[in-house]
Amino acid sequence: MGAGRAGWRIHGMSVEGYRHRRDGLPCQDACAHTESGPVAVLAVADGAGSRPRADEGSRLAVELAAEHFVRRAAAAVDSPPGAAVHDLLTDAFHDVTKVFLDTTGPAAGDFATTLTVVVLAPGWLGHLTVGDGFVVLRAGAEDGERQFHLLPQAAAASEYSNETVFLTSPDAARWVHTDCVSDAGIDGVLLSTDGLAQAALSRSAGGAPTPNASFADAVFRSLDASGPVSDTAHENLAALLRSDRLTALNADDKTLLRAVRQVRP
Repeated sequence: MGAGRAGWRIHGMSVEGYRHRRDGLPCQDACAHTESGPVAVLAVADGAGSRPRADEGSRLAVELAAEHFVRRAAAAVDSPPGAAVHDLLTDAFHDVTKVFLDTTGPAAGDFATTLTVVVLAPGWLGHLTVGDGFVVLRAGAEDGERQFHLLPQAAAASEYSNETVFLTSPDAARWVHTDCVSDAGIDGVLLSTDGLAQAALSRSAGGAPTPNASFADAVFRSLDASGPVSDTAHENLAALLRSDRLTALNADDKTLLRAVRQVRP
């Protein structure tokens, strides 16, 4: 896929991890994106491994996110950065949650999934996440080196727990995190589920995670060339996500959805 109406080239995929390939189980990650005029929406989701219909839940979550976030954002494309964007994100999340729960009914817990969404609009970037997905931005340079920035992640259910919050969790709205970023220098966005955390992020002892610059640079650089994404590039990304090197770091399903800004001639 090449540059869309919003001026971003977007490409990504979800692949099953080693454990699911070994056991003949479906990938429980999913990703989706859509565009409307100058607005693009990207979404990734990670279905709960212990739930019987998690693969369906993650697919439903990203499909609903693409539909409802782009509708809300396209209707408010001229909103200035700030509180209005946070409200837009929260309202879209409520739309997604309502339809998700209405669709899945009493068995909603069987479809449990995380959800991370980025809205790209002229003048601002909106970010919403529930669960353990993450987003890395490429923006600016220092001494000729591209700079990468990790957006804040959603909080755990409590400071004493590593339990992941899902779209179907009680009071999920309490644990949703939103951001609004206004930086004309942003020219790359990467969304992922936690299956790539060890590869894409670095963490010093006791410190906060930071982007792994070499991984992020390679992932963005492979999408910077103009024109449609080739079949070879698509195959190369699939091979990377299934590689022994990444599997050794994490055997979970893996999702990588990336967008780079296209420079108009």
